[in-house]
Amino acid sequence: MKILITGGAGFLGSLLARTLLQREQFMGRMPDEIVRADLARPAADLLSDARVRPLVGRLIEQCPAIVNEKFDVVFHLAAAVSAECEADFELGLRSNLDTTRALLDALKAAGNRPRLIFASSAAVFGNDPALPLPAIIRDDTLPTPQTSYGIQKFICEQLVADYTRKGFMDGRSARLMTVSVRPGQPNGAASGFLSTIIREPLHRRPAVCPVRPETPVALASPHNAIEGLIAVGESESLGGRIAVNLPALTTRVSEMLDALEAVAGKAARDRVRFEPDPVIARIVEGWPSVFDSSRALRLGLQPDPDMISIIRRFVSDHAITLGGT
Repeated sequence: MKILITGGAGFLGSLLARTLLQREQFMGRMPDEIVRADLARPAADLLSDARVRPLVGRLIEQCPAIVNEKFDVVFHLAAAVSAECEADFELGLRSNLDTTRALLDALKAAGNRPRLIFASSAAVFGNDPALPLPAIIRDDTLPTPQTSYGIQKFICEQLVADYTRKGFMDGRSARLMTVSVRPGQPNGAASGFLSTIIREPLHRRPAVCPVRPETPVALASPHNAIEGLIAVGESESLGGRIAVNLPALTTRVSEMLDALEAVAGKAARDRVRFEPDPVIARIVEGWPSVFDSSRALRLGLQPDPDMISIIRRFVSDHAITLGGT
């Protein structure tokens, strides 16, 4: 089995590759090769595995070569993220819409009908003042994106659906929740602070929260997001609509900080200060926070149980020593 991961050197792409390499099987087989396409090279531990091959460069420029690769499975994670798409309209179109179309055309031209798992987003749901979202987002709720990023993700979902309907590929879209806690440096996502306000205090650094403490959010841990992508990929048939809302933990920013204090103490919580940012607040508060993801539950997926368990897993995964000031 030959697998392509776009955005493969990013955090989720790297975690996905490591998870697939450690599993006994995926879709009933072991991966023979995982090709990781990204602007950067994969981490050293992944390159040391003979099954991993990097494809370095802009994805849209790699698409002619992808035609000849004939991948069995493609995880399409590469994307520009929410706030940067809102700030730079052309960047979002190039990185998300144009590149996805080029990738789909390359897979179509390859002619072997690969399975494609597109990493979409809960940002396809936005609160339109003229048509407010329901209190609970269900699998049949109509997407009404209110940001460039959400619109681009929804357009790509429809492209994946049409290329699948035409028989060019076996596509499915997994709508990811905001992933928290992410390691490393903040990215350009409007939701990036939902990792920052946990990660930075755990490393004894200050953090800024740009939204109100009572702001509700829908989250998934990194490991839960990866298991969702894999489960959507392994499903033989989703039936009907091929876009799936992955499970979400619904919480509030204040509850996230309560969990931080429970795990790491009051000194960690005190490192977070609130500085309102109207642009970020408008984007984040327009996203839904409560989901009934029945189709994902039927795939065996469950939301994270609570924020404390997410933080404890992050502390364990990254060998963080708690305590001190």
